[in-house]
Amino acid sequence: MAMTATEPTSVRAFGPGTALSCRECGRRYELTPQFACEFCFGPLEVAYEFGNVTRADIESGPNNIWRYRSLLPVPAHVAELPNMAPGLTPLVKADRLAAELGIDSLYVKDDSGNPTHSFKDRVVAIAVEAARTFGFTTLSCSSTGNLAGAVGAAAARAGFESCVFIPAGLEEAKVVMAAVYGGKVVAIDGNYDDVNRFCSELIGDPVGEGWGFVNVNLRPYYGEGSKTLAYEIAEQLGWRLPEQIVIPIASGSQLTKIDKGFQELIKLGLVEDSPYRIFGAQATGCSPVAQAWEKGIDVIQPVKPDTIAKSLAIGNPADGPYVLDIAQRTGGSVEHVNDDEIVDAIKLLARTEGVFAETAGGVTTGVLRKLVREGRLDPKAQTVVLNTGDGLKTLNAVDAGVTATIKPSLSAFTDAGLV
Repeated sequence: MAMTATEPTSVRAFGPGTALSCRECGRRYELTPQFACEFCFGPLEVAYEFGNVTRADIESGPNNIWRYRSLLPVPAHVAELPNMAPGLTPLVKADRLAAELGIDSLYVKDDSGNPTHSFKDRVVAIAVEAARTFGFTTLSCSSTGNLAGAVGAAAARAGFESCVFIPAGLEEAKVVMAAVYGGKVVAIDGNYDDVNRFCSELIGDPVGEGWGFVNVNLRPYYGEGSKTLAYEIAEQLGWRLPEQIVIPIASGSQLTKIDKGFQELIKLGLVEDSPYRIFGAQATGCSPVAQAWEKGIDVIQPVKPDTIAKSLAIGNPADGPYVLDIAQRTGGSVEHVNDDEIVDAIKLLARTEGVFAETAGGVTTGVLRKLVREGRLDPKAQTVVLNTGDGLKTLNAVDAGVTATIKPSLSAFTDAGLV
């Protein structure tokens, strides 16, 4: 019999996950659909008791994120369940981009190859397994676009109903991708923060009974999916940590979980304990974390987003303060680039490496270039930059098209001056 959404459940359903732990005060809770500490209102995250995990165990696993199931809050048989099985995306050795920027060793972690063409498939895959365990019947989310598509697809594969909420005015490609799977797509007249507040209200209403909001009441589990980026990067580098990594910031969860993943690999002895620097990247039109970094303060002041990088347009990022802590601890920083720089960086990455990034990838590539130009990133150190989505989702951001229209003849081709 399926458990209700409020009952604690067997720890075995969550693999090595043993409890929810408050990131602020350390209090522990049962593994339930709860996302905030009852005492200090701090965010909850999954705590673990890992067994003996070896490189050989991981390498013998499936070619997706379930090769890391012994490090995630999922059942041991997760690979046999109906899910999207994302992950193991390419780590592209970006020699041409490196040469143009003046970097010795550069890689692009290209997550556009996931099932719905963004890294959100990773986090949703973990949330789906939690929803399945808790007996939820409907998957939902507040989304800037990519997450809505990932939830719609995962719900269809796993047999859930879905209803996702997005800000009005999103890119058409993202709306279509969210809607094509047959679930409900509801646009809210407002920005992402307005959508998120609405979803928080819906959770407490009888209308939301039986609903699993992947990035709200399932957030502790959902967030763990981003750790798989850290695991893959380390494994693809020959079980080594990169010396520097540039990560986009929306809520900030991805950056904090990549750091958590690196730390877990170190503690388990799967990689050498070597220093690494983490750089956060935001668009100037939505850069509350970067602004706090520039001012040297640890308070994130919310902003109203105004940028083409809509997937990063979260004006009040929940994990912003933790991003600042990680950047400080690792010797990195948090930077921003404007919309023109984002577009130019999208074209640069496409021209040099054949990777067509969405606007978030333009942000990370643009920030990478800025860091090199300003001497704040070591060009001699091995560096990884993240592209978290496919440029086909944000076509309106890039002005590109046919070079010329000609008659079907050799003379017309040569007369057009194309050779």
